[in-house]
This record gives sequence, structure tokens and C-alpha cells, in this order.
Amino acid sequence: MLTQDHWLLPEGIEEIFPDEAESLDRLGRGLIDRFSSWGYRLVMPPMIDFLDSLLVGTGHELDLQTFKLTDPVSGRLIGLRADMTPQVARIDARSADSGLPSRLCYVGSVLHALPGHLEKSRNPLQVGAELYGYAGESAAIEVIRLMLETMDLAGVREPHLDLGHVSVYRELACQAGLTATQEAELFDILQRKDISDLDDFLLATGASDSVKAMISALLDLNGPSGVIAAARIRLAAGGAVIARALDELEIIADRLQERFPSLPLNLDLAELRGYHYHTGVVFAAFVPGQGREIARGGRYDDIGRVFGHARPAVGFSADLKMLVRVSEHEGQAAPSNRIFAPAIDDPQLDHTIRSLRRQGQVVIQALGSTEESAKALGCNQALQKRDNHWQIV
Repeated sequence: MLTQDHWLLPEGIEEIFPDEAESLDRLGRGLIDRFSSWGYRLVMPPMIDFLDSLLVGTGHELDLQTFKLTDPVSGRLIGLRADMTPQVARIDARSADSGLPSRLCYVGSVLHALPGHLEKSRNPLQVGAELYGYAGESAAIEVIRLMLETMDLAGVREPHLDLGHVSVYRELACQAGLTATQEAELFDILQRKDISDLDDFLLATGASDSVKAMISALLDLNGPSGVIAAARIRLAAGGAVIARALDELEIIADRLQERFPSLPLNLDLAELRGYHYHTGVVFAAFVPGQGREIARGGRYDDIGRVFGHARPAVGFSADLKMLVRVSEHEGQAAPSNRIFAPAIDDPQLDHTIRSLRRQGQVVIQALGSTEESAKALGCNQALQKRDNHWQIV
């Protein structure tokens, strides 16, 4: 017996109805075609995989987000992918013998065990691109440019770009001699940007006054590209690792501003998205009115080490559903003709219908119901027989 419960879906899981599904499919195909024009080749990782492969090179957050179950065939733990990057790293490792950079892209569903802080969906439709095999700033710049082009193709106007670098935080946490627990606590404080909690935390550590001052400075070091000059002064005692990170950020920021002079670009040295996952520069795209990023990425070198190829890597990903919903194109169906064909058994009509469909036309043939009509089926044209030939009218 059908009850109201049969209409319910698990929290954070949603169905996609035809209009939005068609918009998502259109955008997904368009983005993959655009990635292909940049040399990124499509890959299709499996939805389900062994758990140790899904979590390779990742942090605790992805572990929490992954649905886990036991494979009845092997007896091993398997998971439903919450992110495709580890699987794409394995694909790269299997084809990386040439030593040349490789460019890979993907689109497909992922599943999250828990909803995000601001985004309640647990079944994003992930699209992304990744560049393996080159450690220089040019790789990050190319991927960021591709992310911005993704925003443009999706109809997302005037995105804002945030840049950060996790090596600054990693180095200061190391110099402070923090335990893993303390490092996680500091990470949480910096994400909340809570100055009072940060002061209390630093007071309880055994770090030097110099290191405490540099960690405190992270909360202030955000803004336009001039922040880097301030960071060089306030983090001068941090050493070579921090100096190199600032150099890299400056090169990336300068080259992006040259190419996109009107791009709102913000640098934030307390920005640590994917801290446990990334190894260098991190970046995210925002739009006004959205409380969370609509695309994000960064550098995650050596993610393929467990597969035998510790290659530099940088990439980005976005949720197609989020892109469609913040797009200026939202709700705009692709203009198309829908042709109505009557329920007549006529070889000439069958031939005409097949020919039109091969040309990419949408032809809906009635099944014989009296309720079926061109208008009822959403058709704006119809096939009619005139002068012994079926014609579109």
C-alpha cells in the first residue's frame, strides 16, 4: 500500500526533474567539450571502489564523507566515492610512463555521507579538471584560468577569486611544535577567524613569541595583492619555506591580474580549504550572495605516490547543480522545436520520422490516445501529409 513515506528521499538526496536535468546535461557536455579544447581528456572512474584507494592521500574530512560497506565478493571494505581526485590520480599513474604532463577531466555523481555546513545536498554532480606532472606556477595558472572559463560558460557572472597557500600554515604549525590535536584545534580557530580563541590557544602553547606573532598575523593577512608585501614583513622570520610560498602566490596573482584586470582577487593566508589534502596553493571561486564557494581547487602533489607515481598535481572541481542554480541562465530551457507525429502506421511516415531524428530533431509520435495532441505533448510543429508527402507544418 502506498503511503506518504514512499514519496520521501533521504535527507540531502534529491531527484532531478526533466527541465533541470536537461540544463545539467547541456552544461556538462559543454564543459567537457571546452576542457577537451584545452587538451584535457575525459576519464570515467567507477562509482564504487576499495576504501584504501578512495582515501589515498586525503584527510579525515573525506573519510567522514565516504559511505562504507563490505564487498561480498572480496570481503574488503569498499566505499561510494565522495570525491573523484584519488581515482583520477590512479588513472594518471597508470599512464604516466612518458613523464610528460597529463591533463584529465571528469563529470559524474559523488555521494557524501554528511551534508556540508552551508550546502545541504549530499549528492553533488561533480565536474573537474586535473593537471599532473608539472610543479611550476604555470600549471596552477592554467587550471585557475580553466576554472574561470568554466564560470563563464556556465553563465556565472563576475566571480570572485580567493587565493591562499597551505604551506605557510604548515610551516608555522611545525615551528610551533604543535601536536596533531593542537594543529587540528588551530585549524578550526583560523577557519572561524576567532581572534579571542586564537589568543587563548597561543598562550597555552610552548611556541616562541616570534612564531605566535606570525600565527596571529595570519588572520590579518587577507585582501588584494598588496597583502603579499605585508606578509613578507610580518612573516620574515618564518624562513625559506614561507618565503617561497609567498613568491609563488605573488607570481600567480600577478599573472592572473594581467590576464583578468577586472577580476576581484583576494589573498587570504588563513584560507585553508582542504588543508589535509592540499600541499601548496589553494583557490576558490565565489559569487555575491552565496555563502560558500561554487568551485574550488589547489595543488596536491604526490597524491599518486601509493600508486608508484609521485607526480605534481593541481586541479579544481565544482558541483554542476550549484553552477546551474547560480547561473544567469537558470530556468532558461534550450530553444528547440518539438515535432508532433500522428499515430499512423505508414512506412513513409516512419521513414520521415527516422530521418528527422537522425538530423537531431525531436519527434514525438502519438500512441493513439485521444488526449494526445501537438499542444498537449508540448510540440510547436507537426507532421502532416500534403501532396502525398509528410511535411512539417
